[in-house]
Amino acid sequence: MNNIIDGKLISSVIKTKLKNDIELYRINPKLVVIQVGDNSASNIYVRNKKRACEEVGILFDKIKFPDTISEEMIIEEIKRLNDDDEVNGIIVQLPLPKGLNAARIINHIDPLKDVDGLTYQNVGNLVLDNDGLISCTPLGIMELLSAYNVELESKNVVIVGRSNLVGKPLIQLFLKENATVSVCHSKSYDIKKYTKLADILVVAAGHPNLITKDMVKDDVVVIDVGINKEEGTLCGDVDFDEVSKKAALITPVPGGVGPMTVACLLKNVFKAYKMQKGIENE
Repeated sequence: MNNIIDGKLISSVIKTKLKNDIELYRINPKLVVIQVGDNSASNIYVRNKKRACEEVGILFDKIKFPDTISEEMIIEEIKRLNDDDEVNGIIVQLPLPKGLNAARIINHIDPLKDVDGLTYQNVGNLVLDNDGLISCTPLGIMELLSAYNVELESKNVVIVGRSNLVGKPLIQLFLKENATVSVCHSKSYDIKKYTKLADILVVAAGHPNLITKDMVKDDVVVIDVGINKEEGTLCGDVDFDEVSKKAALITPVPGGVGPMTVACLLKNVFKAYKMQKGIENE
């Protein structure tokens, strides 16, 4: 099928350019990931980030704490990293164990080192259209649409899901491109009424095969952010086999948005380095 958006390909293009840029600047940006506890999914995500950093020449360090650690001790470690000029990006791997206030912890990260784009300052920058660091998955989605020359201005964009990580930042990014944006969520009545109108449909609901072919129009562009496990296999929030027959473009799961999230994290580390050093961004 020639309508499949290849996230692996586009992410590899981004990583190749980053590797070349890092070599050209002769720099060694550094990312530090703070992990609390031993969540198996988090272990995989952290390993993937480490491998991706090594591919492009970004230094990587992981600080792992037991799930018994106090909030204050994590914050003290963040403050130490904020003050370390050798560290350019800081991530607190989510989810955190119960009892820890993720928002409070994350907002102690220096906004210039907040490469996940989750501090209130960076969220505010996005809303106000100021330069800042943008959450990696929404950024990756916009990169995919750009790579496939998808026109956004005046298009009807429907986002299913309103999470702080994906849905809410995407609203701002699409508005910046002069799209008309609708948002559906768990309390929306009859989401099909909205999804049928979508020129571009982004689904980030965490509900396997939520979107079926009767819910989309012909030639829609579909971005499936969902990662679900059904009977031992990964699937998205969209019924790929059926919806792909109607879509002009569609992302697969896996191999669509996922690789772009990691690639855009690397881009953010490089951007953070330049912001911290006063180097003009391209």
